[in-house]
Amino acid sequence: MVKVLVTARSFALCAEAKTILESKGYSITWNPVGRPLKEQELLELIPGMDALITGTDEVSEKVIAAGLPSLKVIAKYGVGYDNIDVAAAKRHGVQVTFTPGVLTKAVAELAMGLLMSAARNIAAMDRLVRQGKWERITGTELSGKTIGIVGTGNIGREVAKRAAAFEMNVIAYDVWPNSDFAAQYGVSYVPLSELFEKADFISLHTPSTPETVGMVNIESLQNMKNTAVLINTARGDLIVEEDLIKALQEGIIAGAGMDTFAVEPLQDERFSKMNNVVLSPHAGSNTRETVARMSVMAATDVVAVLTGKPPHYPVR
Repeated sequence: MVKVLVTARSFALCAEAKTILESKGYSITWNPVGRPLKEQELLELIPGMDALITGTDEVSEKVIAAGLPSLKVIAKYGVGYDNIDVAAAKRHGVQVTFTPGVLTKAVAELAMGLLMSAARNIAAMDRLVRQGKWERITGTELSGKTIGIVGTGNIGREVAKRAAAFEMNVIAYDVWPNSDFAAQYGVSYVPLSELFEKADFISLHTPSTPETVGMVNIESLQNMKNTAVLINTARGDLIVEEDLIKALQEGIIAGAGMDTFAVEPLQDERFSKMNNVVLSPHAGSNTRETVARMSVMAATDVVAVLTGKPPHYPVR
């Protein structure tokens, strides 16, 4: 019997995707702990599996090797696949797939939601009202403010569109500027240092690479306005979290909206004790529509590979 290990937690919410696998007679093993799996946990589950549908779990070369010789395909439930040792998978003849383009709008909407919550202190006032306190916290308007978007790929561009609708001034940084997009939406590309200095809000939308890891550190934070807000719906390791905590505690910046963290689930309790930070549990893609699209795409490519056909969305 063909065996599929599904560690992407929200995959189970999509009946259509489950039917795609079950209609082929595949046996499904589900994530047993309700969070991303560490390498050692995967090493215990992967032997004998023909396919892995993974979220942000630690899919190292050891895990891939432990799945051999049965493991044929690793389907990333999402867009970023830096948690998978793709080079090792290729060496071992294991196909890696992903689900491009499906979560763009969902993540952009969450980024704007975190931005608005931080700007108007929505989460902090919600906590006060629940405690029986009728207290207002003065916020700031978005209109006329400057948003700096770091990375103008699919998600960054969608954030820019939404920010423009709020009458914000949009500046951006990207290694490969998109001049057509900039002209259409009035986006001005600037050096990264200038973006940190000028922006009232900064939203991160760049992948995790050797060049971008730790790009938000005490130096860049000190270059920001003390009224500025940082939003991260990209990757947790883009930020030196110790430096961000210091900046939030000491008023170097005004606030932050965080959906991703260096270690997940979030371990550092200092974040949860601060009223000037809005937190969400890596939920950027977690809408009903996106879950359904990603699940079906991942399941379809698993079936394709296991039946000897080329996948629709291979990682090259």
